[in-house]
Amino acid sequence: MVKVDLSGALSFLDSTGPDYGAAGQAHRALAEGSGKGADFTGWLQLPRRVQGEELKRITAAAERIRDTSEVLVVVGIGGSYLGARAGIELIKPKNGPEVIFAGTGLSPDDLNDKLERLGDREFSINVVSKSGTTLEPAAAFRIFRGLLEKKYGAAARKRIYATTDKARGVLKTIADGEGYESFVVPDDVGGRFSVLSAVGLLPLAAAGCDVRTLVGAAAEALYELDRRSPDNPAWQYAATRNALYSKGKTIEILASYEPSFRYMAEWWKQLYGESEGKNGVGIYPASVEYNADLHSMGQYIQDGPRTLMETVVSFERPRRDYEMPFVMGDADGLNYLAGRGLGEISRVAMEAVKAAHVAGGVPNMGVSVPLRDEEGFAELVCFFEMACAISGYMLGVNPFDQPGVEAYKKNMFRMLGKPGT
Repeated sequence: MVKVDLSGALSFLDSTGPDYGAAGQAHRALAEGSGKGADFTGWLQLPRRVQGEELKRITAAAERIRDTSEVLVVVGIGGSYLGARAGIELIKPKNGPEVIFAGTGLSPDDLNDKLERLGDREFSINVVSKSGTTLEPAAAFRIFRGLLEKKYGAAARKRIYATTDKARGVLKTIADGEGYESFVVPDDVGGRFSVLSAVGLLPLAAAGCDVRTLVGAAAEALYELDRRSPDNPAWQYAATRNALYSKGKTIEILASYEPSFRYMAEWWKQLYGESEGKNGVGIYPASVEYNADLHSMGQYIQDGPRTLMETVVSFERPRRDYEMPFVMGDADGLNYLAGRGLGEISRVAMEAVKAAHVAGGVPNMGVSVPLRDEEGFAELVCFFEMACAISGYMLGVNPFDQPGVEAYKKNMFRMLGKPGT
């Protein structure tokens, strides 16, 4: 289960510490459905709801993709792809098809790079969109669907899997008309909270992740995170980051010493940025990758404006360790590390960085899970989602809407000349 270490943060707060009373009130509002945006809290039940027939359909479709395709093109943007990509990058399953994520932008160079990667290989498409009208994924789906139809003819429809609204929308209409196998984006779950639905589970399963284990771990994690106590790690994280925000720490840096965590950080940035950044308030979510960024952003973090707080995600043990070798002559001076695992060396480096940053005025919160696997991924997803909802209510905002997202779309469609704008 997730553990939170506040030893590097509490000294920045007054004697009262984090406001667990407010965290408890926020948790109660979430659980009872009395808070803002309660219609979009279905993610709390997703692991239980998806088990059974839906999970069977997801795993069966994933097996067909694995049997017939060298590449799976996942078309989606924001919450429609970030969770799946985060899990695939973190878990790094083996023996599945390559997954190419498309529809995340409008760059012709990026599109052509993806087309070159695809080449003439056998492929399938999973298009993920609630409405089907968001320009970036809609344009990519038109392009990749055309390639699929040119390659396979009428049989192309058997290689397209649509994850969309259960009853309406452009993509739902296309999927029904063409006979694509369809999965549902739940009405009561926003995109950034949807990774434990078919939105995330189908690409994860197709890539080779054990989604049954993942869903089971998520159900257990959400049960544990429903504990109404200051011992709840979601309370600890949410209350501490809000207390630090009240002290002028307005930017939160999420860091990890695992390069495979990069897209988990991207998923986290959407989750917290879109949930909390409204009504003129919110902690700005940023991310870095250690150790690499210690040699680039490290200077700013250590000595820049003191508006930063830092959350470091770690894994208690590596999946495979590597022992530093002994070299005769010791020309590079590293024999003092010989026989020690890189995992141990990395942990020492992490503690050294924590001490330096805390001494430099940057509060440090630690978040850890046992292993970088399906269970660890599920636990982190559930932890950050629960803490985000509690934190948003503590800030006084609706953590489940995103009114500002539509502003650029209105301008873009009008400037492109879309009919009706």
